[in-house]
Amino acid sequence: MSIDFKERVAIVTGAGGGLGRQHALALAARGAKVVVNDPAVSRDGSGLTTTAAQQVVDEIRHAGGEAIANKASVTDFDAMQKMVADTMSRWGRVDVLINNAGILRDRTFAKMELDDFRLVMDVHLMGSVNCTKAVWDIMQQQRYGRIVMTTSSSGLYGNFGQSNYAAAKMALVGLMQTLSIEGKKYNIHVNALAPTAATRMTEGLIQDNLADMLSPEAVVPAMLVLAHESAPTRTILCAGAGTFEAAHITLTEGLHVGVGIDVPERLAGLLDRVTDRNGSIVPEAGNVQGNNETEQAVAASNRRASIGPSPTVL
Repeated sequence: MSIDFKERVAIVTGAGGGLGRQHALALAARGAKVVVNDPAVSRDGSGLTTTAAQQVVDEIRHAGGEAIANKASVTDFDAMQKMVADTMSRWGRVDVLINNAGILRDRTFAKMELDDFRLVMDVHLMGSVNCTKAVWDIMQQQRYGRIVMTTSSSGLYGNFGQSNYAAAKMALVGLMQTLSIEGKKYNIHVNALAPTAATRMTEGLIQDNLADMLSPEAVVPAMLVLAHESAPTRTILCAGAGTFEAAHITLTEGLHVGVGIDVPERLAGLLDRVTDRNGSIVPEAGNVQGNNETEQAVAASNRRASIGPSPTVL
């Protein structure tokens, strides 16, 4: 099977450099018409320039592809609506959205200003929400769409000094989970990519001897698979150095402990059994947790009813 994007139109945010640039170049090389979005700020969101997006567009056009630049911030919903309207005016559809834009404001939680927390959430989470909302109705109407959220191992598993970034990246997983359910009947597939790559965003975070191995290009195949018409939905792919993994949010089988004044103490004593991952599942939706809990409660109640009342001791 060939992974191509002929006749497809893709929007890539944060595509003026690093991983986003590689995403845009790869999509264009495989036939997509590409909107290169990037306000060209520094990795902490400051220092606005206006040339990065156009430079990537020039690269794509020089290679024979089609692309246009957009220099608006993903934090501006009106600007994202205009970006999408301009795309529709030019090419008549939007097939792929790669939510890649992001910034870092790393500090330990004790030293972090709340403004830095809010800004990182605004760019990563609300930026992805803004772009996705701007294309959602179009994708519903054309009954086709592929959306990739950029999550992170920091969000999935935590990372020192990145509480703001981790919170935003895990929130994107929750957004992906729900949108994949809501988009299914419209053939809108929504997935998440957790990249490991040496870029401007990761300067100082990756050992120098590993930087060459962790090139942004090595992550791109995962994006292409998640954005293609053959893509799965509700999948979290991890990628780095040519290695690919899948992450899952799982639910253990659990244990019915009951209700009552002594349940906290009983639960503490049984916690190893409650957290035992043998037999764990990947729920299809959030109601699976509630169903599991009530089913176990009903089963416990039926067992008690079948045993009958305890005999009276005289």
